[in-house]
Amino acid sequence: MGDLTLYSWNVNGLRAAHTKGFLDWFLSSAPDILCVQETKAAEEQLPRELREVEGYHVYFSAAERKGYSGVALYSRPEPASVKGGFGIPRFDSEGRTLVADYGDFLLFNVYFPNGKQSKERLRFKMEFYDAFLDHAEALRKKGKGIIACGDFNTAHKEIDLARPRENSKVSGFLPEERAWIDKFVEYGYVDTFRIFNQEPGQYTWWDLKTRARERNIGWRIDYFFVSAELKDRVKAACILPEVMGSDHCPIGMKLSL
Repeated sequence: MGDLTLYSWNVNGLRAAHTKGFLDWFLSSAPDILCVQETKAAEEQLPRELREVEGYHVYFSAAERKGYSGVALYSRPEPASVKGGFGIPRFDSEGRTLVADYGDFLLFNVYFPNGKQSKERLRFKMEFYDAFLDHAEALRKKGKGIIACGDFNTAHKEIDLARPRENSKVSGFLPEERAWIDKFVEYGYVDTFRIFNQEPGQYTWWDLKTRARERNIGWRIDYFFVSAELKDRVKAACILPEVMGSDHCPIGMKLSL
């Protein structure tokens, strides 16, 4: 029995990332599973080389609104099933979720909403969080381990962003957003990166306008969480800040089979 290598990356537009070497990175890294968020494209809008990658089963969920949101899954092992959404139309219409069944675990690839735009969007984000947790827990109660990865759009603790004090009233680090991640952890979900790395300065997103990446003034808002029953099978977790092509960088984990 070997290990399964999983990567997750918010590419901030799959077509844009493609012009910046996305496929070269993907094919040279050759993970078993790659979860992509913020594709900003329907499947038919993508070039064939992104829709058909040799050795991989490929799945997409797109938003009804053009050029917005969207997630994709590239997987060497073929899942028993792949479903988009939670069965709640106002969330599912934004194409933010793919749930793949790998037998003893379910993989949630999720692009969680951003709450910065307005109070309404912050409320939408918090309601989406709750719908996600309800859905994950319902499936977990059927005996499935859960892996949840993607852009959570919230830094959990002060160590997870460069300037916590200045951002304490900004969506992405609001008390209610952080409290939801606390609740998620209380339900028995484990932040895999922090199993192995307790260091500050570990970020996955940097503001492009201020060239924050050059100074590593960032936020850690992309995660791999596993339900407690899978924790002992997590062999490694990483952040790959050297990989360019988006305002986020990829993250990864290894799971023993």
